[in-house]
Parts: sequence; structure tokens; C-alpha cells
Amino acid sequence: MKRKNLSISIVSVMVGTFVLASLLFGYVREAEAKVKIGFILKTMQEERYQIDKATFTKKAESLGAKVYFDSANNDEQMQLAKFENMLAKGCKVIVMQPVNTGTAGNMVKMANEEGVKVVGYDSMLVNGPLDAMVMQDSWAVGKLQGEAMVNWFKDKKGKVEGKVALIMGQPGDSNAAAMSSGALEIIKNNAGLELVAKQAHEGWSSEKAMATAENVLTKHKNKVDAFICNNSGMARGVIAALDAQGMADTEKVFVAGSDADLVNIKYVAQGKQTVEIWKKIAPLAETAAEIAVKLAKGEDIKADKKINNGFADVPTVVTPVVPITKANLDSTIIAEGFYTKEQVHGK
Repeated sequence: MKRKNLSISIVSVMVGTFVLASLLFGYVREAEAKVKIGFILKTMQEERYQIDKATFTKKAESLGAKVYFDSANNDEQMQLAKFENMLAKGCKVIVMQPVNTGTAGNMVKMANEEGVKVVGYDSMLVNGPLDAMVMQDSWAVGKLQGEAMVNWFKDKKGKVEGKVALIMGQPGDSNAAAMSSGALEIIKNNAGLELVAKQAHEGWSSEKAMATAENVLTKHKNKVDAFICNNSGMARGVIAALDAQGMADTEKVFVAGSDADLVNIKYVAQGKQTVEIWKKIAPLAETAAEIAVKLAKGEDIKADKKINNGFADVPTVVTPVVPITKANLDSTIIAEGFYTKEQVHGK
């Protein structure tokens, strides 16, 4: 009787082991069948990039991809190492937001030599054989900031006349250059505006932007009317400098940012910041994920237009940007569920 029970036990163990092995084998086969997509951002220091990561990953996985994510802490050499690691992991497509838009083309060439496609994300890199690009219209971001500034001058001063500081992002970054170009066009078209500072900041640093704002305010005895900033973090640095002088008030000084970090949207609601450009993240990240998976599967992609990056005409999709002010934040960024009313207003 004991032998019979022992035999049954052995058979049961063997059957269980076979079933488990089959399940594991099936899981491995399924994982291998998924296309491998790399997604690498230049940094995670801005709040918005948590949303980029989550949105892209969710969309790509829903389309049957396995996503390898990383970021580079605004370090060019670190990004190169992360990029090479994604190639080593067998990614078929890498979606990249470059730290240095001027030199990242070499990474694209490296990938293409290994048969790996590259999709540019958010910032157009130059001199590389990009397979596709997904971006917002950065020039339009700067133009919207500039137009909001002109309207502020008309409303608060009765005339478009005063001192303006342009707080720029990473030196040599194509995104920072495009945003600044849009703002500069508005400044140049209004003869009463005096550009008293035009400063780039390594790593898009909030602290360095604060130091620049402090120096500009000191030099001009606090008589600076407007600050246009390439992103949210640097706008926060400017507002910190203004706050120290009792000037963080939209009745006194115009401040524009871009990225729609929650702190900045709160500043808009509180009357510390005049405008924040909301570069809608979901359309950007989801579109990039869709294009990456299609390229990995050898499928055709659709683009809005082609933009020459100095190497090739790159199929490009451009997603929307929206200016957020105290007057419209409830009907835009809150109504569309990006933030809740409680998050913004604390109620």
C-alpha cells in the first residue's frame, strides 16, 4: 500500500513539474515574441517626465512590446552608455530624447549600423539618420509665451514697453533654441521691449536660473518687467528670486514657463506666474510608442510632415501645445483631467 502511494506521489510530482515547465516555457516564448523597445529620456528631474515614462510604457505594452526604460541625468556620456546598453539588450527600436541634440546623431548612426531604428522624442537631434520624430512645436511654445507677455504689458502697463529677460535651457539644445527663437521674434517685433538678458543654463537648472534672475534684478535695481523661461523648473528658479524681493506677483512681473509641472500650475492659480505652456504629454508619449512598435514590426508609419535635421528629411509628428493662464486653467488642464481641482487649488 505504501509503495502504491509512493508511486502515485512520484507520478503527481512528475506531472506537476511537467505542467510547471510547460507554463514557464510558454511564458519565456511569449516574452521572446514581444518586440523590444528602448525608451531613454535625458532626465527625470522635471515632474512631467514621470508621466512621459508611464504613458509611453503603458501604450507600448498594450501594443505587445517589452519596454526598457532609462534616463541620463542630463549627462551626455551617461546617455551614450544607456543607449549602448539598450542595443546590447536587443531593442529593435530606441525612442530617445537627446541630452545633446548636436552630437546625438552619432548614436543614431551606431544604431542604424546594427539594424536598429531610432525615433527622436521631444527634441530634434541633428546630423543623424533618424527614422521618425515625435515632438511639440517648440518654436510655437516660445511664440505663445511672447504673445502672452505682449498682452500682459498692454493690460498692466497700458503699453508694450519694458525690460525682458530670456532664461534659456541647455546650451546648444535644439529645443531650447527653437523656444527661444519663437520668443525672440515677438520681442524684436515690439520696439518698446528691451532684452536685458539672454542666458543659457546647463542641465536646465532651476538653481542656475535663480542665480541669473538674482543677478539681472540686482543689475537693473529690480526694474525688470518680464522673464520668459524655456521650462517649468527654470521658471520656479526665477520666481524664487522674485519672491525674495517681494516681487513674485503677476501684477508686478510677468513670468512664463513651459512643461506644466504642478508647482507651476499652482503658481499660475496663486498669481505668482502669468502663463505656463502645457505641452500635452499623452499625445506625445502615446504617438511615440505607436510609431516605435510599428517600426519594430516593419509596418508603415504616418507623419504630419518631414523636417530636415541636417542629415535627412525626417518623418515628423507634431503634437499640441496650450497656454495655461489663471483665466483658463479650470477649463483646460483641470477639465481634461491632467490635474485635479484639489491638486491645483488645494480645496
